[in-house]
Amino acid sequence: MNARTPHPAAISADRLNDPRSVAAFRGAKLLAGGYLGISVLTLVAIAALHSDAAVVNDAVWVRGTIVVASALVTFLCALRVAQGSRGAYRRLRVISAVMVVAIAAIIALPGTFPEWMKVEQGVCGLALLGLAALVNGKHLRAVFA
Repeated sequence: MNARTPHPAAISADRLNDPRSVAAFRGAKLLAGGYLGISVLTLVAIAALHSDAAVVNDAVWVRGTIVVASALVTFLCALRVAQGSRGAYRRLRVISAVMVVAIAAIIALPGTFPEWMKVEQGVCGLALLGLAALVNGKHLRAVFA
């Protein structure tokens, strides 16, 4: 027999509409949206510069595509978090932390990626670092406890 675990209680409107929560949600959406915007612009640049092998190689194409996909998921999670989704909150915490580590590895790898992409990834990493700090902060952890 499968015993289902009950869904956690819904987050109260008071907690979601608290000024600190609203500010945190706004910040999360801005940081995740910035990450998405930079990632999409980078993929557009990759497509535009695809004929220059010194600027765009296969690794750049793969990484650029993966980053856009993860940025889209990150942004959608941030939107759902602002609506009170506990699952999206957990996903956002994990994704932001994992992507910061992945970006640090990309920047540290010698030779695989051109310098311009390492700089772009550094900017994305800063946005994600801010996002990770925000969603792992004391206030949001208390809201989603």
